[in-house]
Amino acid sequence: MSTDKTKLKRLRRLERLRGIARQTALAEAARAEQTLAQVANLEARTAALIEAYRLRRDAHTGADLRQTRQFVSGLTRIADQTAADLVRARQAADARAAEAAEAERRRAAVDERIEAAQQRIARKAAENTHPAKPSSPLGTPLE
Repeated sequence: MSTDKTKLKRLRRLERLRGIARQTALAEAARAEQTLAQVANLEARTAALIEAYRLRRDAHTGADLRQTRQFVSGLTRIADQTAADLVRARQAADARAAEAAEAERRRAAVDERIEAAQQRIARKAAENTHPAKPSSPLGTPLE
């Protein structure tokens, strides 16, 4: 097997590996996006709950009012933690998306190398089947 064909075989194996890495990176990016969406949904629901309790005016005693304020205060702490989680989830999703893009670039680079190797092999095969005309004339000038 010629060196070009050996190289092409290695490149195809590398392409399969890069394809697997790309699929893995895409799956991780999808999970990170799903987590981001869940945290964003939780943040929105918590904010809506806080607003609903702040607008309540059904406290009949001071104890009811104090209990509602404590509950809203606890929800506010949860909302603050959720906001921090949202920032981390967004950073993780962005990082996973960047990794997926890098994996795709690597796979595409191998594709380009495979194409170049195939063209090189085809060119050599064409040269072998149709050798180039010699630059100097054959025979003697008398012929």
